Amino acid sequence: MLHTDVLIIGAGPGGYVAALRAAQLGMKVTIVEKEKLGGTCLNVGCIPSKALIEASHYAAIPDKAAATGVHFPDAKVDFAVLQAWKNNIIRQLTDGIAGLLQHRNVKVIQGVAAFLDPHTVTVSGDEDMVVTFDSCIIATGSQPVNVPAFSFGKRILSSEGALSLNKKPSSLAVIGGGYIGVELGTMFANFGTEVTILEGLPSILSGFSSEMSTLVQEELNGRENVAIHNDANVSKVESSNEGVVVNFEVFGESRQISADYALVTVGRKPNTEALRIDKAGIEATEKGFIPIDSACRTNQPHIFAIGDVTIGQALAHRASLQGKLSAEAISGEIVDIADHVIPAVVFSDPPLATVGPSQDKLTTEGVTVEVHHFPFSHNGRSLTMNNGKGFVKLLVDSLDQTILSAEVAGEGATELINELAVAIQSGLTAEDVSLVVHAHPTLGESIMEAADKAIGFPVHSL
Repeated sequence: MLHTDVLIIGAGPGGYVAALRAAQLGMKVTIVEKEKLGGTCLNVGCIPSKALIEASHYAAIPDKAAATGVHFPDAKVDFAVLQAWKNNIIRQLTDGIAGLLQHRNVKVIQGVAAFLDPHTVTVSGDEDMVVTFDSCIIATGSQPVNVPAFSFGKRILSSEGALSLNKKPSSLAVIGGGYIGVELGTMFANFGTEVTILEGLPSILSGFSSEMSTLVQEELNGRENVAIHNDANVSKVESSNEGVVVNFEVFGESRQISADYALVTVGRKPNTEALRIDKAGIEATEKGFIPIDSACRTNQPHIFAIGDVTIGQALAHRASLQGKLSAEAISGEIVDIADHVIPAVVFSDPPLATVGPSQDKLTTEGVTVEVHHFPFSHNGRSLTMNNGKGFVKLLVDSLDQTILSAEVAGEGATELINELAVAIQSGLTAEDVSLVVHAHPTLGESIMEAADKAIGFPVHSL
């Protein structure tokens, strides 16, 4: 039997951050984690995927460099070395988290937690135990949706399986053209794999504006080793020791493709089934998501839920923010997640990033907005990087010129979006941003140029 001030179930980017913040605030903290510190994001998601995506950019250098007059021999990829490099990054980060938790006296228990009542869980692991708590934070994350018609196996992969391959596939069928499918499909295409993306909706990356998704689709369609089928309904995947055969329909026409592997990225579901949350009196939706208030409280005021188990964007940085806020709420502070703007990024080619409400949402809410673009084709640094595709787009309140929302598509988008998040979070106007001197030549100048355009004095655009 163990008692703790705060019990945190799950040690992903939400859970371990919540633990560190709660410990900073003077609470006795215990984490229960069934697998590895860092959760899906650090071990089999965000970090390993971005490591391999970065490596795939190196593999694509010969083709891109040729346009500048620099020629390399064909790239050769040693997947065993690649995986070892990726795993070393994961090990460095997980060891760092373990050290931080130990330094702040957070107790870590390996096992699976399930509620007995609103203040008690059982933990099944190497050593079974009962833990009682004053407050609890549920941070158990999510897992890939396993579709019965193409269940995961040796040749039918989840994102985790695709990131663990020790040999480059010669061909890959990607079922699902959301951000995970596009990121990993593009990564393998950069390595030289023949990639086919099958998306059931009219466009890939449907969660982003059509202007952004079209830019990525056009880039991928321009590659010899990539094919995209939108409005594609996959009915069955036949698997053998040699590969897969994917059966699908496009506007009623039956089609079939063969590949070494099929990668299924049709969504994720919350990890709440094993928790027995009903024993704690916690309400959940039909799909297993846990409703929360603006301080991350469930219907049980002393039990909080954060990250992918809650309704909203399944983003690691959102989970980390919720982890901090829930720990602060437990300590008695007044917090409100609605006060924060949360960017979203896709490591596609070109990369995409957005922050703030969409233009449609703002219009629906009755806000009159002005839209201002600055193309990267007018940015000197972008052109010297041999990549002038993309844009910065600002959505500005037409009444007071406050920046409400922003999009960046193109080289550096995943980093540039943070400056715009600061601007929106701080309530800055287009003029405020225009007056900030940006170093030259940099991609960030495009943000200043878009702001110049918003105030009616564009310099390097009409």
